[in-house]
Amino acid sequence: MSPWVVIVVHGIWDSAARMEPLCRGLEARGVTGVDALDLRPNSGAAPIAALAAQVAERVRHHRRMTPKVRFQCVGFSMGALVTRYYLHRLREDAEIGCFVSISGPHHGTLTAYGLPLAGVREMRPGSALLRALEAEPSPFDTIALHTLWTPYDLMIVPGRSGQLVGAASDRRFEVKMHRFMVRDPAVLDHVAGLLHKNREGHR
Repeated sequence: MSPWVVIVVHGIWDSAARMEPLCRGLEARGVTGVDALDLRPNSGAAPIAALAAQVAERVRHHRRMTPKVRFQCVGFSMGALVTRYYLHRLREDAEIGCFVSISGPHHGTLTAYGLPLAGVREMRPGSALLRALEAEPSPFDTIALHTLWTPYDLMIVPGRSGQLVGAASDRRFEVKMHRFMVRDPAVLDHVAGLLHKNREGHR
């Protein structure tokens, strides 16, 4: 049976270490193969495309090590948009089972007007990047998309920007802060359940 790897992509100003509660939480719930990468830079200075290329390289690394490996993606905040870009344009023929988006700025966030950096500008509502992704054929006819968000988000404003048309499931959580979305037990239970169910469906 082909192994699974879960690629975890963090948000702006975050790191793989900051995703530790999410990664360890998934592992504690029986999810194997969890791998969080460090996006560089993590400041929003780089375009989303440059960060997505780092995701593509991490996937290629795993495929070189284990040619028949299969992937699931979990993206948080800016990392959800980075992952979406990767799935739209850079995934090549990698086998991706599902994408779990946690509080992603898929329709932009008003907080992105606070900084003039390249990647941050692309997270503004109506940016050229967001319009282009919206106009492209969706990869989610073959990749199960699951969206999670909180209405109390003060980083992704409005919180419902985390929703995407075509999602296999969309779940609102009453989590009080953006950063708590990667450590809340109910969120971790839900994400782990989605990953397990997706693997069962691909046996």
